[in-house]
Amino acid sequence: MFYYLFDYLTQFYLGFDVFHYLTLRIILTALTALFISLVSGPIIINFLKNNQLYQSIRDDGPESHIEDKADTPTMGGTIIILSVIISTFLWADILNKNIWILSFILVSFGLIGFYDDYQKLLYSSSDGIKGKTKFILQIVVSGIVVIYIYNTAVHVIDLSLTLPFLKNFALYLGIFFIPWSIFVIVGSSNAVNLTDGLDGLAILPCILIAAAFVLFSYVQGNFNIANYLLIPYLPDVSEIAIFSSAIVGSGLGFLWYNSYPADVFMGDTGSLSLGAVLATIAVLLRLEIIYAIMGGVFVMEALSVIIQVLYYKAYKQRIFLMAPMHHHYEKKGLKEPKIIVRFWIITFIFVLIALSSLKIR
Repeated sequence: MFYYLFDYLTQFYLGFDVFHYLTLRIILTALTALFISLVSGPIIINFLKNNQLYQSIRDDGPESHIEDKADTPTMGGTIIILSVIISTFLWADILNKNIWILSFILVSFGLIGFYDDYQKLLYSSSDGIKGKTKFILQIVVSGIVVIYIYNTAVHVIDLSLTLPFLKNFALYLGIFFIPWSIFVIVGSSNAVNLTDGLDGLAILPCILIAAAFVLFSYVQGNFNIANYLLIPYLPDVSEIAIFSSAIVGSGLGFLWYNSYPADVFMGDTGSLSLGAVLATIAVLLRLEIIYAIMGGVFVMEALSVIIQVLYYKAYKQRIFLMAPMHHHYEKKGLKEPKIIVRFWIITFIFVLIALSSLKIR
């Protein structure tokens, strides 16, 4: 909204043109999202508490969770979604199709997560909606978006798989772009959901990855910088930097209340939507492999569950003391804050590795 307001005011005073600069709007978006999340946080948390919307704890989970986390409200992901949407529409070019794609994914997956959280609260269970139902809903929503991206693609690179550190190679996917992208979005959504089991464990990796996407979308949307770094130039992706910066700001505000010991959990409302929207950004920027590197913690958490289930079905034995992986370390006696910070450090290292791909020419 402000983007067009200042565009109108520029005809009266040229100084307002500074608000068209992408770098300034990135900063203002992050600060706006941070402010909204910090202000709305206590209001939403009190509402959740007053209505006794508390997190449903797994019966087979770590014993400490049953005692320490039972009275912590859930659905805190609404804080993130609210602040991201408002700050983005205030500072972004809302005529850019990528803004609408990402907003649709964030809200739609947020609604799926909200419905799942509501079912858990309604039946006082940690199960929520049936896994198959959730999976189908995720596929349908991501399928709508992916098919739209496929049908509106203009350049070959829009449907090609790029590989980090190999700047002269891109694999054209064609129609296979659709199932590949759906797999990335749905897989990421569920991987972040599995990771969100300790206070602040999932949100900071999301912040770090979103911050990296701010940089990637900025350079890929700038012809001169992209040409210098020998990376694909993608017109119209610059505004993705605005959306990504909104995730950074809102995530930091949410972490204020979600850090150990948490005042609120994001629930499936937040984890499913964040995982899906980060993956969609990766799809739009053609950085799926880079995203898998940055989200290495999410990948490890998801793989730990898959390996645990398959191995148990085959041999009736468990590889991990408990899955996802963070519960395994809890069972081994590591304190929750230590596990959380170590996973943060690992994510920071993975993000640096991914960013290093920009420097290789």
